[in-house]
Amino acid sequence: MSHTTATARTGQTADRASLLRSSLSTRATAVEAAIDSLLRPVPGAEGRVIDAMRYATLGGGKRLRGYLTAEVASLFHVDAARSYRVAASVEMLHAYSLVHDDLPAMDDDDLRRGQPSTHRKFDEATAILAGDALQTMAFEILAHEATHPDAAIRIGLVAALAAASGAAGMVGGQMIDMEGEGRSLSLPEVERLHALKTGCLIRYAAEAGAILGQADPSVRARIAAYGRDLGAAFQIADDVLDATASAEELGKTAGKDQAAGKSTYVALLGVDGAAREARRVAEQAEAHLDIFGPEADRLRDLIRYVVDRRS
Repeated sequence: MSHTTATARTGQTADRASLLRSSLSTRATAVEAAIDSLLRPVPGAEGRVIDAMRYATLGGGKRLRGYLTAEVASLFHVDAARSYRVAASVEMLHAYSLVHDDLPAMDDDDLRRGQPSTHRKFDEATAILAGDALQTMAFEILAHEATHPDAAIRIGLVAALAAASGAAGMVGGQMIDMEGEGRSLSLPEVERLHALKTGCLIRYAAEAGAILGQADPSVRARIAAYGRDLGAAFQIADDVLDATASAEELGKTAGKDQAAGKSTYVALLGVDGAAREARRVAEQAEAHLDIFGPEADRLRDLIRYVVDRRS
């Protein structure tokens, strides 16, 4: 490869990275606005739980799941207001999981997004109630006709989120994670743990955009497979970050997996081996987008961002 060609490719990569950063920022702002409008402060004694819900959802985070929903929906020319309602819904569901995950009975973490965890900012009981309310509100938003006039589409979104977040998905993965503390899990067991705990909700976030867009079943399956493999790459990269990044970079306590005796990709494959596995799964994720043209470039670039991020 000539120096000129290499320089040109470097420039193209930098341009695409810049476009992705801009896209992430724009969509994160829109998702934040949607959450803010759907979750307004209220007077009265119940206002405290709303305040805790807002604290847990607003003012930070990568909005990866909300971004996925909105970006995939744009492939099918879905009305932006509808896609951002669904994006807000999945971010609320994700926030509920983080609030409960940080509790002393679970992962017992005092930091989230560089700020005190919700149970530290408020108290444990309020954090539990805030998580409960965020979970139910996520489904309330999906069931509302403002999300889509077709009830079948709304039911499809509700059913898919319930499957992704329940005992056969995120909650089941959390149970496996807790049961696995202090003992060695095999690589297939770790893969299943994270496919449920992290991967199912990321897969849903992508698939939700295809459901909103009434995509053909074969296309929806491709999008779901992309989300599944993106979620796997995200988790492997997360394990690498937990072992190598600082608390300041992460915005949460670093090195907790090792301290808790958890089986991780890094524990099983080493830092370099885990990084290679993240790249392999990332390439697999990108292959699912072959049916799309340049309009899916941001989704392709998102894969690299997930693998290379430092927070």
